Amino acid sequence: MFMLTYVLLSLSIFLNVNSQSLSSVSDDDLLQLIKEKEKLIVLFSKPKCDVCDQFAQNLESLQDDFNKNLNAVTVKVENSHLARLYSPTKEPALVFFRHGVPLLFSGEPDENEVYGFFEKNQAPAVKELTDKIFEHMTQAATGATTGDWFVMFYGASCVECQRLHAVWEGVGATLKGRVNVARVDANLAGAATAKRFKVTKLPAFLFFRLGKVYRYELPKNDVKSFVIFAQDWYKNAKGETVPLLASPFDELVDWCVNLLKLSVNYGLDLAIKYPWVWQIGLAGFGLVGITALIALIKAGKSRPAKDSKKEKKSK
Repeated sequence: MFMLTYVLLSLSIFLNVNSQSLSSVSDDDLLQLIKEKEKLIVLFSKPKCDVCDQFAQNLESLQDDFNKNLNAVTVKVENSHLARLYSPTKEPALVFFRHGVPLLFSGEPDENEVYGFFEKNQAPAVKELTDKIFEHMTQAATGATTGDWFVMFYGASCVECQRLHAVWEGVGATLKGRVNVARVDANLAGAATAKRFKVTKLPAFLFFRLGKVYRYELPKNDVKSFVIFAQDWYKNAKGETVPLLASPFDELVDWCVNLLKLSVNYGLDLAIKYPWVWQIGLAGFGLVGITALIALIKAGKSRPAKDSKKEKKSK
């Protein structure tokens, strides 16, 4: 009887311990969970990593609270090939997916800090801006009442841009209530805005404050560096006056200039690929020139004859 009680107690303890441990998943399972779960907390870990183990212990203590209060599932994945997509420094990386939108936690492995950060940011913090609403939302040219804006210009084909979405969400969550954080698709819905601010390389980060724009050109693309820049470091960057919105006439002129450039480039490419085209064209222009020259010479010779006839009549 004593042995049976001991076995049941040991089994109960074993099951309880297992229920508190984090579930380990593969990359394929993780991708499926991101699609299926409304809220998912993922620890990207690796072996022999003390900080990873500390995060794992804290998450084991918090996973019941995450499940009950945030309706979030908590898992971990080791040596994941996906870690680089969400964290520039790879493991350890703690990422909170909200309907597939990743948020990178950049703080210390402290239970209260982790739980408080995720609880306050159950919805995405970064706003999506387009050409149609950019000026209305930011009031960048007037520097009016909507506050400061920190904007990331990205593109779907830009790999580095994709890797920074979780970081940028972390910036938005950290600066919430102080600075508006947004992003603009520079190739599609925000192409005109990117052109307006002369964004030629992606990703690009522009900070708007009181009618001025400051370009982020620091070497580090991490949450801490972005936050420091928006809070104070922007003062060390050169402030540019925000350009006004282009008028319809300006857009027409730009369109004509671009069309002319395209036509010239197309003509040059055509001449390189098919040299006989410009050779024939050159020969044609040459023939026209020679014909015109001969005509001029003949016209010059015929004029004195006419004048001599007039002189004879006058006599």
